[in-house]
Amino acid sequence: MSIRENKYKIIDKIKPRHVLVSVFDKSGLEDLVRGLLELNPAIVFYSTGGTGKKISEILGDHAGKNYMPVELFTGAPEMEGGLVKTLHPKIHAGLLAERGNPAHEDYLENILPATKEEMNGVYFDILAGNLYPFNEAVKRDGATAETARVNIDIGGPTMIMAAAKNWPSVAVLSSPSQYKEFLAELKAGDGMITARQRFLLAQDAFKTIGVYRSSIAEYFGSLKFDSDVLPDLNLN
Repeated sequence: MSIRENKYKIIDKIKPRHVLVSVFDKSGLEDLVRGLLELNPAIVFYSTGGTGKKISEILGDHAGKNYMPVELFTGAPEMEGGLVKTLHPKIHAGLLAERGNPAHEDYLENILPATKEEMNGVYFDILAGNLYPFNEAVKRDGATAETARVNIDIGGPTMIMAAAKNWPSVAVLSSPSQYKEFLAELKAGDGMITARQRFLLAQDAFKTIGVYRSSIAEYFGSLKFDSDVLPDLNLN
């Protein structure tokens, strides 16, 4: 394993062209999609499942041009139960690749598998992601350790952390409450995302993931196997 600092120049202003969307809370999504489409009619949204269906409905006649299902983009069908959708090299390379790095550009364009020219890897400019409501799920009447387990989001936090880590290249929206201000700043800045915006959004994203993972750790840390887990466990 090698860890090294980015040695390539950071682009200050990025025009959003490729937007990855993975949200449980779909509030404000219509305004975000329509706002970004207005700023760049060539923009492409990538998503899965119910979020993808919602984006297609919002885009209407534009969906054929401006929407790409993740399973078509990656060539990997969704695993039953939605357990594996976005955990794929094409997704995470697009979130983690350094702009201006020739090796990363080659990886996206030539090394990642593609069945069509337009399905090569891309740099994602924006990730809009939010998480399964773990705390709300475990507070419902009748909630069990199994309820908690299945409401742990894996792909969402992974993508948000990847985008936040790579804030020099990606703007990460980790809450619908950010959409309005984000779009206003883009409109005021000729449709470009600045490095300052990306950094501030990354700060919020790191806090969001920290709180989320701490909640999971605290909940499971409070359980006793014999009394809290075993009674509802279908052991063979």
